[in-house]
Amino acid sequence: MYKILDRYIFAELLPPFLISLIALCFVMLTKELLRLVELLVSKGVGFLAVLDVFFHLLPSFLVLTLPIAGIIASITAFSRLSYDKELVAMRAAGLSLLRLSRPVMIFSCLVFGLTLALSQWGQPWTSVSLKKLALSLLRDQLTLALDKGVFNEPVPRMVMYVPDRAEGADAQGIFISDGRNPAEARIIVASRYALLNEPGNNQVGIRLIDGTIHSRPHDLTQYHQVSFSTYDLRVSLNQSLYAPADERPSRESVIERLDQTDWQDTDSLRRLMEYYKDLAFPTAALIFGMIGVPVGIVSKRSGRVGGFAVGVMVVIVYYVLNVLCEFFVTTLVLPPFAGAWLPNAVFLVAGIILFHRINQR
Repeated sequence: MYKILDRYIFAELLPPFLISLIALCFVMLTKELLRLVELLVSKGVGFLAVLDVFFHLLPSFLVLTLPIAGIIASITAFSRLSYDKELVAMRAAGLSLLRLSRPVMIFSCLVFGLTLALSQWGQPWTSVSLKKLALSLLRDQLTLALDKGVFNEPVPRMVMYVPDRAEGADAQGIFISDGRNPAEARIIVASRYALLNEPGNNQVGIRLIDGTIHSRPHDLTQYHQVSFSTYDLRVSLNQSLYAPADERPSRESVIERLDQTDWQDTDSLRRLMEYYKDLAFPTAALIFGMIGVPVGIVSKRSGRVGGFAVGVMVVIVYYVLNVLCEFFVTTLVLPPFAGAWLPNAVFLVAGIILFHRINQR
């Protein structure tokens, strides 16, 4: 009987969990959607590259949405059980609230394990910004798409302008300001151009036709102008041309920096707090799942939509506590470890008290 009951409660948890997870991921993706589409469309990459960017961003979404979906599932499931009086029948059969919460604990442990794995091994995705990630993928695509009528910067210190009327394989008109070498900056104007692609050399290029190169030598009183019928301009997509991705400093280097500043450097304190949060935030998935049991029973008339709203409210309170703790850490009121784990401790104590009161009731 107990196994049947456990499977029944587990089945009640799964649908709201999946629905909430999909909805939350969609909301977070919508936040980045405009920038993602603008970045990818302007660079001319295809649908597969869009999917590649999405799957690279997905771990960072799931790290945030999995604990939220867990508490929404717990609240929704027990709200429904309480509203339909099934919980009353289970309690009348002699089952304690703690026994009924066993499937929720197992479910929360699974969410905790998945969140922990993503936060630890998915860190290369979560620590890279959307733009730098897309640029990295664009290097693999080896394409050089130019928007018409605007100034393009395919690589740093090189600006290209193509008029709106430029169309076809050999497009009409292009203006290039090449400042990659500051000592030999030059302006190139051509009447026609064609895009080249050299994947083997990690380069893209432009074949310029019927144009001129304007440059100023070291002597400021001189001016050079060179005419050409055909000129191939190479653009290397080497990693060094792009700003390097911000690498997360190691925990040892952060502590060393704090020792040098007598633990007064607020930026290092915040970074050390982030290291503690790598375990604290996944642990919140356990607490969220268990606190959802008494919260769902209390809000039994809220229904499925109400369970989603109540879950979001609980997460907002948790987020506000995290912001306050980060403020206290940067103002030297709390140490980083306490700042990272205090919201979990507050929710754990509140959950135990609420669980005990509901169980006695």
